[in-house]
Parts: sequence; C-alpha cells; structure tokens
Amino acid sequence: MTRRDQARRRVVRRAEPGIGDAELRLLTGDLDALHRDTFPAAAEELRDTTGGRRVDQGATRLPTSRRGVLLGGVAAAGAGLLAACGSGSDSSGGQYAAGATPTGKASPYTGDLRVVALAVALENLAVAAYTMALAKAKAGDYGTVPAAVGEFATVARSQHTDHAKAWNGVLSGARLPTITGTPLTIAASEVAKLKATKSVPELAAFALNLENAAAHTYLFAMTNVTGAGGITTAATIAPVEAMHAAILSFIIGDYPVPDSFIDTSNAVGPAALTV
Repeated sequence: MTRRDQARRRVVRRAEPGIGDAELRLLTGDLDALHRDTFPAAAEELRDTTGGRRVDQGATRLPTSRRGVLLGGVAAAGAGLLAACGSGSDSSGGQYAAGATPTGKASPYTGDLRVVALAVALENLAVAAYTMALAKAKAGDYGTVPAAVGEFATVARSQHTDHAKAWNGVLSGARLPTITGTPLTIAASEVAKLKATKSVPELAAFALNLENAAAHTYLFAMTNVTGAGGITTAATIAPVEAMHAAILSFIIGDYPVPDSFIDTSNAVGPAALTV
C-alpha cells in the first residue's frame, strides 16, 4: 500500500463512526430503558410542591444487559453525585458565573427557579441541536449516515424533550412563563458550530461537548437548588446526559469511556440565561 493510500485510509477512518450499527443500537436501547425506568419518578418528585418527600434511593433500576453494565456504571455515578456536592462546593459554574442576566434586566426567574429556567433553556438547545442535525443528515450534508446514528439522535432528542417539559412544569406551577426557546448567551455560537459540521464524527464531537456541558450543569445545579424535588431531578438527569456523552464518545471512536468524568468544568451558570 502506498503512502497516499495509507493517508486516504486515515482520512476515511476519521470521517466514519467508530462503532458499528448493532453495537450502537444496543447502547441506545439500554439508554432508553434507563431513562424510562428513572425519569418518571423524578418527574413525580418535581410535581411534589412541598419538596419534602423522602427519596427512596433503592427505587432506581438499571438495565441488566451486558451493554447496561457499561451504561449502568456511568449512571451509577449519579448515586454518588449528591455526596460529592457539599455545601462548600464551588457554585460559580465552569463557563459562566452565577448572577444576574448579562443585560442587567430584572428577571422573573430568581433563586431555585432561575436554575430551573437555565435547565429548560439548555434542554431546548439540545432538542434544537439534534433536530438540526437530523435535518442536515436527511439533506445529505454528512454523506451516508448509519441508521443507528439517526436512531440514537432521535432517542436523545426525545429524552431532552422530556426533561424540558418536566422543568417547564415547575415554572408553570410557580405561575412563571415557560421557556420555549433557547435564551442563552451560548446559543448562537453553538448553532454556528453545528452548521459547520461536515461528517458524523464532527457532529458527534459537537454533540459530545453539548452533552458534557449539560451533565456538568446538572451537577452545578445540585449545589445551587434547595428544593428536594429539583435536586432529585437534577441527580436523575445528570447520569442520562453523561450516558449520551458516553455513547457519543464511542461513535467518535474514543474508548474506553472514562467511568467518572462528571464535574463542573464545563457547566453553564445562570448568568448565561438571557431572560
């Protein structure tokens, strides 16, 4: 094989997913199973306006398939997240410090509800990103896209939609406007990055950064929300976002996936919220 052929093979390899369809479908199935098993209870906790119900830590069930061992290992880290979030933790967030809106305008979202509003905006951004990515794939912008990649993106988008609805329910329960868009200082730049992607691995790398930011933000939220329902929901959602990131790492071909990588280094703080 000539050097030119070797170079061409390296280019092709970088332009293709680093995981097969069958493996990706198994990972996506386990991800969906975990979400269905854990999220309804968290959503119910949010609906408990007193926030005083005791959370049964033994109620969470994890997938038992061999792929569930990997994903369950990532998710199990969520059980220890609360213990890692002491009252003395840094609450500034990795990318944006907590505080008032960048414009200085008075916001209807204060205290816990400002963190809730931030969560909705981030979930909406993820939904918009996956929707745009699926549209770009359908238009042929990424060439031939494995069906399993589209299935994962669809499942991830659905889960982000569920998360946004749950958090918006908190806002409506507090008689505050729900958030339907992406009022974030980072929204425009993230959309620009997504538009610039030209291959499935580039798309996966973009989505990986977005999912990591979401997971880190939920860890940040756990140190900044006082209501038990909000803390429980953040602790439930964070591992799911981390599992999205784990699967995206496999798509890129970056494995083995670290089993403990959730921190607040890429968290988006409330100051990024523009409402």
